[in-house]
Amino acid sequence: MKQEYRKKTSWGALLAVLVFLAVVLWLDQIIKPTNKMYMLLTVLQKGSVYALAAVSMNLLNGYTGLFSLGHAGFMLIGAYTYAIFTIPSSARDAVYQYFDAAVRFSFPEALSGVMGPAGTAVGVLIAVILAGLMAAFFAWLIGLPVLRLKSDYLAIATLGFAEIIRAIFQWQKLGPITNGSNLLKNFARTSKFKLELGDTKLVLSTFVPVLIATISIIIIVKLVNSTYGRAFKAIRDDEIAAEAMGINLAKHKMLSFTVSSFFAGVSGAMMAMVLSIAQASNFKSAMTYEILLMVVLGGIGSTSGSVIGSFLFVAASEWWLRGLDSGSFLGISAPGIFRNGFRLVVFSIIIMIVVLFFRKGIMGEREISDVLRSRKKKAGGTAK
Repeated sequence: MKQEYRKKTSWGALLAVLVFLAVVLWLDQIIKPTNKMYMLLTVLQKGSVYALAAVSMNLLNGYTGLFSLGHAGFMLIGAYTYAIFTIPSSARDAVYQYFDAAVRFSFPEALSGVMGPAGTAVGVLIAVILAGLMAAFFAWLIGLPVLRLKSDYLAIATLGFAEIIRAIFQWQKLGPITNGSNLLKNFARTSKFKLELGDTKLVLSTFVPVLIATISIIIIVKLVNSTYGRAFKAIRDDEIAAEAMGINLAKHKMLSFTVSSFFAGVSGAMMAMVLSIAQASNFKSAMTYEILLMVVLGGIGSTSGSVIGSFLFVAASEWWLRGLDSGSFLGISAPGIFRNGFRLVVFSIIIMIVVLFFRKGIMGEREISDVLRSRKKKAGGTAK
């Protein structure tokens, strides 16, 4: 019975994901930039970026029990890697106007010459994967000494790494690669993603980041539900007991750290796609704190919670409460109260209320499937 229920749940989840992607693709076609609902697409784009970042952080902090604050640094590495390897040669001199660009290779440009329009998509995909691999490589390097630390010491060490990386990427001597303190632009971005099917042009500016985030989160869920995921949870609950059961602590901590950083790098590449720029000054420690807040709001140890928390955070901060900064909100005009910065005050109060009434976050350690299962049991009991 349990296996049958799991199969039904898996097929149901797959169907729900496909329907969601189809709806996003449909919204991409019907909502134009002049439409009042265009902010919905912005929320979907940024929400997908932060959802992947939050889920990847939850893999480390929630499932493995390693308190890391270096996420912004890994996202920075991913964003720059993606941007550097997708800038076309014709625009490279204009982007690196103060330096002689050391990298003059673009994956989408090179592959489009061989494979046509499909080569551009493949080139973007390769650049995204390379962004994750670069972040994972740096995670492996710093993980060798840092993962011996615990609790607050690990958090401080990873936070220091993120700040060091941000400073290094703005170092003028690395200008030929990173463009110094100047921003990178003119690379492959979501606003230019389109698919031509005969006379029909499909806009993919929202669909692409949502698709990448969805596939990445599914992979993380599969990892969490595997034997490796059970080992991560055992380490989180009791390291001594986990080691006594034969779990290699160093190996599994490193695996969790590098996998989490890989997907942080992918989310950084997605952020560069969505924002159309990559600049080290944007990846401050405050970004890590925001992602951690999303994880806590959704529930530490819940993938569904991280996704829900991310979209709620982005929707509230970017859309729903925007009127509080402009003098009018929900038809109420109060320029003396609703002024620039008031949105953050109200948003902070909402966060405090959520934390007070949901001590373990919105989902706690549960997933959506757990909630549906418990409701089904209650309905069955009531029917009897």
